[in-house]
Amino acid sequence: MSAPHDHPRVAEVAIIGGSGFYEFLGVAEEVSRETPYGLASGPVRVGTVAGRRVAFLPRHGSGHEFPPHLINYRANMWLLRSLGVRQVIAPCAVGGLLPSVAPGDFVVPDQMVDRTTSRIGTFVERGAVHVPLADPYCEQLGRTLASIQGVEYAATMVVIEGPRFSTRAESRSYAAQGWSLINMTGAPEAALAREMQLCYSPIAVVTDMDAGVATGEGVDQAEVFARFAGMVARLKDIVGEAIGRLPDPSGCRCASWADDLELTYDIPGPGFS
Repeated sequence: MSAPHDHPRVAEVAIIGGSGFYEFLGVAEEVSRETPYGLASGPVRVGTVAGRRVAFLPRHGSGHEFPPHLINYRANMWLLRSLGVRQVIAPCAVGGLLPSVAPGDFVVPDQMVDRTTSRIGTFVERGAVHVPLADPYCEQLGRTLASIQGVEYAATMVVIEGPRFSTRAESRSYAAQGWSLINMTGAPEAALAREMQLCYSPIAVVTDMDAGVATGEGVDQAEVFARFAGMVARLKDIVGEAIGRLPDPSGCRCASWADDLELTYDIPGPGFS
């Protein structure tokens, strides 16, 4: 594992999200998107929120050019870690699978099921390094988000390959397992964040009910995009308030899980080059 370099941190907290968050930072500077794993989804913009240095990374690119299965998740997580980030808030659009959630809800998942098939899901390319992922998200970070009025906590999110939506039969099978949210970008993002020793939590924006729940023609992209756009203002308020409440990540299990292991990949320190 690489030793941290003696450079100042560029940012402490990161947001991975959609284009609606560009204005969230106000005055911001851009950081290069180059990494040893190729280009990140887009240039990172860094600004100040609630007295904290915050980096924003557009998950799908600045022009939404990358579909879920072609996002360079490894480059994204490596780049954020190299900037000094230790806590990541990851807004995402989701469909609902159970009556316990409804369009318009904000939900912080505490569990994940990975049903993706083609993505590179690890930084480990040699040796035996097995990341613990029994609890895939940072509980401290998740509970901080859920402490804000109108945000629910504890749900299981199943992540599918995409870019297509589910068939009704698939959707019903997921619901039958007790999973309440469905998404296309949560994996391998969470596992890679853990390998980079980052505290990571999604905040899910429920835009629709999935095909097995909905009547009519099922999920419609235009409807999903429109509802998400209508919820961005409130989402920004939630994320901004959460940043002001974030606990000190020192000692969190998200960072300390590898203290007694010899990693076979580099974790960059701030200013890594």
